[in-house]
Parts: sequence; C-alpha cells; structure tokens
Amino acid sequence: MNSQSTISALVLDVADLRILDELQRDASQSNQAIAERVHVSPPTCLRRIKRLQEAGLIERQIAVLSPEKMAATLGHGLTAITEITLDRQGAEQLDAFETRVVQDDAVQQCYRVSPGPDFVMVVHVRDMPGYLALAQRLFSGDANVRNVKAFFSIKRSKFEPKLPLAQ
Repeated sequence: MNSQSTISALVLDVADLRILDELQRDASQSNQAIAERVHVSPPTCLRRIKRLQEAGLIERQIAVLSPEKMAATLGHGLTAITEITLDRQGAEQLDAFETRVVQDDAVQQCYRVSPGPDFVMVVHVRDMPGYLALAQRLFSGDANVRNVKAFFSIKRSKFEPKLPLAQ
C-alpha cells in the first residue's frame, strides 16, 4: 500500500491529534512525557506515533534554530521573500524550475502560487553579496525567468511551522 492511499484511509481520533500537537510543540519530548500529556499508555503512544510516521503525516523531526541567538556566531543574515514569474508556464517548465530551486540550501520555503507570480520563495543568505550570488545562480542564468521581485525582511514578527489541528 502506498503512502497516499494510507493517508486517505487513516482515521485520526482525538488522541492522534493530541499526539501530533505535542510533537509539533516539541518533538524532543520522550514518549513517556507525550503519553502522560495525551493520557494514553507509553506503548499505545509509541504505536500511534509509528503509525502516523508510516502514513506520512510526520515527514521528519528537526531542530528549529533561533536566528537571533545564532546571529552572535554567524551574523544576522538576510532573509528575502521573492516572487518569481516565468516566461513560459507549462507544466514541464514549472516543474523544472521548482526542481532546480528547491535543491538550493538557501531556499527555506518554496510555493507555487496563483494568481500573480508563479512562485513565492523565502530565502536566507549571509548578506547582500550572498543574495546577489543566489540571484545569479537561480534567476539570472535561467532564460525562462521573466521577473523577480524581492522583499527584504527587516524584522521577523512570527515564525511558526505548527499546523493548527482541530480537536
């Protein structure tokens, strides 16, 4: 059974949603701690987490770094929200551009959008010369890129990768 059919067949109950909510809050919690918060036994909690992972609902577990605290070591960096419009928007051209840009480590988020530009991306680089290098690497060298509009962040007011879960 493939992951897509598993997801559509998976029924989530309140305990599953609470487990997912806890993992979104802090995936480094022990199974015991999650089980206590969700009011299930540790073996049940572990079994449910494995089922949610196998179904593809939990893509991966990562550490979210604090840019403000990392700035003391690495510098503040530069975050840009970019809008990209392609000259030709056929499926093949859109797929080719998307495949190429998502492989770049500076691209933190990439969205194919409509209407308006074809893509909106959030990129993070060390500084303005870093952005220039990224723009040359991803946009200037692509003959199909018609327009790039960049907005440079002066302050991050909120960053929350957590999905709201109805319970």
